[in-house]
Parts: sequence; structure tokens; C-alpha cells
Amino acid sequence: MSNHYYSDKPQVAHDRRATEAELRGWKLRLVTDAGVFSKNGIDYGSRVLIDAMELTAGAHVLDVGCGYGPIGLTAAKLAPEGHVTMIDINERAVELSRENAKANGITNVTVMQSNLLAEVNKKDFDVILTNPPIRAGKETVHAIFEQAHQHLKVGGSLWVVIQKKQGAPSAKAKLESLFGRVEEVTKDKGYRIFKAVKAEESSID
Repeated sequence: MSNHYYSDKPQVAHDRRATEAELRGWKLRLVTDAGVFSKNGIDYGSRVLIDAMELTAGAHVLDVGCGYGPIGLTAAKLAPEGHVTMIDINERAVELSRENAKANGITNVTVMQSNLLAEVNKKDFDVILTNPPIRAGKETVHAIFEQAHQHLKVGGSLWVVIQKKQGAPSAKAKLESLFGRVEEVTKDKGYRIFKAVKAEESSID
């Protein structure tokens, strides 16, 4: 368990490497390492989410399961007048995200280690983004959806990327049970992007 990317303290030996990626028109230099998600480069699902996500310039954003930072750091570039909170249970991922933010001159971010959303105290995010840890199990993924709902402003949106073969239909059903509206924004090579908007009245407070 301790060598999975969703463990808090990966025990696998370090294997740091640098990669460059162009995301939404910005070139980012990112350092990855063994023991974190998609260490060999940005995974396709994250790229689909990055290309699809819509943020206002002043948005307050939460990136759940930030890994080494591609989604959250791109969000910070898209919301230069806002702020992005990036969280991950994996301490190695948290350290990498901080390092990558600094290396790319991105200052409107806060990176924290957190088991799910436990360390997130504020409850007024405009947007929450997640490429959820499917391998951690459906219970964990659904807990992220539930806690995200609690931490969104009314009218705020949760953006999720998930593969059809890894449970997209059940994920959408769970989202529909929590949120007022769920839209499939796009699909690409089996990946689905769901946007769930928090309604004024919903089943969970």
C-alpha cells in the first residue's frame, strides 16, 4: 500500500525527472518522481480535463489529488486574480507541487497535504477540479464527490475526469444524487468530463 500514489508516505526509491508540457498555451516545466501519479508525464485524462475546464479570472479553486501539479498550476494561470488550493494525501506529491509552482513563478497557489478534503477549512470554492484516484476504490472516489459538494458555493461547479471503463456511469449517477445538475462536457478516447453544479437546494447540506 505504501508504494501506491494514494498513500501518504511513498516508500519507493526516488526517481526524479523533469518534463516540459504545454498546457492551455503555457509551457510548464514540471519535476516528477516515483511514488506519485503518472510519474512519466501528464496522463491523458488530466490533459482532457485541463483543456475542458472553465475558470473566471478571479475564481477560488480547489484541486483534489493534485499530484505534482499540472491541473492546479494550469488553473492558477487561468485564474490570475484568484487562488488555487492544491491538496493530495501523498507528501511527495505535495512537495513536488510546491517545487513546480515556485519553478514556474506561480504564486497564487497554496499546496497542502490532506486526506481527502479533511484539511480544507473554507467552504466557498467557486470550482473544484479532480482526476480522482480510481485505484483507491469507489468508496474513496464517492467520498471526494460528497466532500466537494460541501465545499462548493451555491452555483459552484465540480469538474471530474473519469474513464468509462473505470466507472464513469456510476460516478455520474453518484454526482446526480448530490448535485442539482450534471453535464457531460466532453469525451475523448474513453474519458468523460463531468461538470456538476451545486444547486440552491440539494440532497446534502
